[in-house]
Amino acid sequence: MAEITEPLIPANQTPPDFDPETMRKTKPGLKRLILTVSVLFSFILGVPLIYKSVEIYRAPLPFLEIDSLSAEIDSNPLLFPSSQLSWAVDFDADDEAVDEALEAVFRGGWGSGDRGEVYTVVVVNRGGDEARAVVGKYRNAWIVGRVSEEEAVAKAAEVFVKVFVNGGKEEGLIHGEFMPVGADGTLVLSFNLLNADPRDWVYDWDFQTVDATLLAPIIEAMKPVANISVESQVLYHVPKSSLSYWDDKWDSYVFSTKDLPFFVNSNEWHLDTSIAAGGRSKMLHFVVYIPSAKECPLLLQLPDGQISTTNSFISPMWGGVIVLNPQTCRKDSESKHSSRHTIMHEDLQKVFEVFMGQFRQLFSFRSDNLYVGASGTYNLLPSEKGFTVWELDVLSRMHTCFNLHSCATTLGSLSRLVQSLPRMIIKDEIGKQVKYSLEAAKLAQTNASLGIYDASAVSSRQARSLAEDAFFHPSIMSVSYYSFEHCFAVYSPFFLPVSMHVILAALREWRRYKKENKKYLVWKAKMKDAS
Repeated sequence: MAEITEPLIPANQTPPDFDPETMRKTKPGLKRLILTVSVLFSFILGVPLIYKSVEIYRAPLPFLEIDSLSAEIDSNPLLFPSSQLSWAVDFDADDEAVDEALEAVFRGGWGSGDRGEVYTVVVVNRGGDEARAVVGKYRNAWIVGRVSEEEAVAKAAEVFVKVFVNGGKEEGLIHGEFMPVGADGTLVLSFNLLNADPRDWVYDWDFQTVDATLLAPIIEAMKPVANISVESQVLYHVPKSSLSYWDDKWDSYVFSTKDLPFFVNSNEWHLDTSIAAGGRSKMLHFVVYIPSAKECPLLLQLPDGQISTTNSFISPMWGGVIVLNPQTCRKDSESKHSSRHTIMHEDLQKVFEVFMGQFRQLFSFRSDNLYVGASGTYNLLPSEKGFTVWELDVLSRMHTCFNLHSCATTLGSLSRLVQSLPRMIIKDEIGKQVKYSLEAAKLAQTNASLGIYDASAVSSRQARSLAEDAFFHPSIMSVSYYSFEHCFAVYSPFFLPVSMHVILAALREWRRYKKENKKYLVWKAKMKDAS
């Protein structure tokens, strides 16, 4: 590219000692330099635009609050305030009437408060009567009979600590997860009536009546702990997987406890048909199995050789099974035609009483009404709601602790995951879920410290559900978590070759301009000296 500038001296004047290698008569032009630098500058301006186009949106997450919650839960165990009142009175009535009377007396100003729930133990010292301890279905217990002051104090302390606080549960009764409730706080109860061979007989049931009369109070009482829904179905041609054998002693077909792992036929028993149990919800199956005529009656033999009184068994975190033998199974088996029956309401009520015992066992409570402690045996009054008031308190406290620990663990894992992947997409919805989860966790801690068990259980359930929703958000499962180095490797083949040529051209043009300008300055200085 030619550059034309005006000469410094007239053309007819002969320059003295002019060296074209080190001097030039004209001032170098800036047109080439400006053009090259303009192209380079346009490339530099494009760098922020390219970076902005590949930028990943990340909603801010409260990492410090998450770490603070995890550290607080790990270092400071959650404390639930409660109080105990002991009284020495005299009364003469049956246990149900005594329980109702004590509840009417203590429900007024001492039911709950800043100290949490109040549990009462009443001592009735009667000479000549053997000491008897009873735990009511509310938050009251009483000891009746001949008992010394030391024995009364020991029994009252054991009732308060072992029963009211720990729930009278046997450690290790059911191993594994704390309770069968889904991560989103929902629980689906699936009741199934299985006819092994409908060619022999077909049984049906009036489940709607049972749902309205027996299950509705239980679901209402369990609301602080879990959102429970109920489903039912009747299945046909569903034989069991295990084998049974004829026992002359019991005049029946018998299957032992060793066969229980093979009793449930997962290939034939299509029990997981609920849409509501999808995702992170939990489902418990309760099965009524009607055996076929070729193995009727069918009895469960215990390890000690005796026959199970309920003819049922449970599977932890799965549910329970009851084998219901038709009362006229031998008579109907001789018939060549299939007979249709409906389970009587009385029989169905007995079946659901067994189901209620299995349901309690799945939550680590005892199915019977006795607690054997160091100071003696305690009679536990049952509740028509399945769980007594003090048992619901135990469930609420343990459920709160479990949910808060799970919430802190999930949020901590999410925090570490997000910080380890700078290119992870974090939408505003995830940020809101984390924020609301932390608020619910703090509210649960506050309610627990005030002794409001139901509210703390509900808040902790919300905290855990929101934490799980944030961790398993669909946008987090994306595959676009590439690093910046990966982004540079993808785009560099398109821009790096041209960019290198533009940069090298600008440097070369800058060196050329400096060199030519230096020649001009040398010539200018020589002409000044010559003049």
